[in-house]
Amino acid sequence: MSVVVKVCCIASMDEARQAIDAGAGALGLVSAMPSGPGVIGDALIAQIAAAVAPPTQTFLLTARTDAMSIASQHAAARTTTLQLVDHVPHDELRQLRALCPGVHLVQVIHVTGEAALNEARAAAAFVDALLLDSGNPAGAVKQLGGTGRTHDWRVSRRIRDAVAPRPVFLAGGLHAGNVAAAIAAVQPYGIDLCSRVRTDGRLDADKLRTFMQVVAAAG
Repeated sequence: MSVVVKVCCIASMDEARQAIDAGAGALGLVSAMPSGPGVIGDALIAQIAAAVAPPTQTFLLTARTDAMSIASQHAAARTTTLQLVDHVPHDELRQLRALCPGVHLVQVIHVTGEAALNEARAAAAFVDALLLDSGNPAGAVKQLGGTGRTHDWRVSRRIRDAVAPRPVFLAGGLHAGNVAAAIAAVQPYGIDLCSRVRTDGRLDADKLRTFMQVVAAAG
């Protein structure tokens, strides 16, 4: 089965079209974050989400952690998917499911060590997919994505196996030079990336095309 590619940090309608034309199965739209790249305004998120047709999925990246606030944000954005970049308590996940029926929930797990395995197992029962990233939620300023760092793919593979058949996306420092090895090591459902297909902050069609070709060959 081919690996889904999610291009994150989409900053304009033009970037959305470029990513879709290149074969991206999902787009990441970043709302307010404590740190990291790609943040755009709520109105632009809603505009892009409304213009993207199935089967392409749209992910609203939110750092909020309470169900009512996340649901309110989604009511304006109307994306197909909510990507929860910080830890959301399980009771809040249960409530969020009720508040946003039909919306896919993706919990981000920051793979900082072995503890991520238990965190992932516990969260998997409440969401539709997991996304394994390389942030540091415990830092003085939270890093919740877009770090450009890789993490220990051996832990990611153990998470992938532990939560199967729940889909797992792999993120964190992926580029054309290492994504084939990442896919071989983790065997994820999907790949997520932002900065490594950009030049001077803008989506680079040539870098994205090369990345997609490598993923297609590896998948």
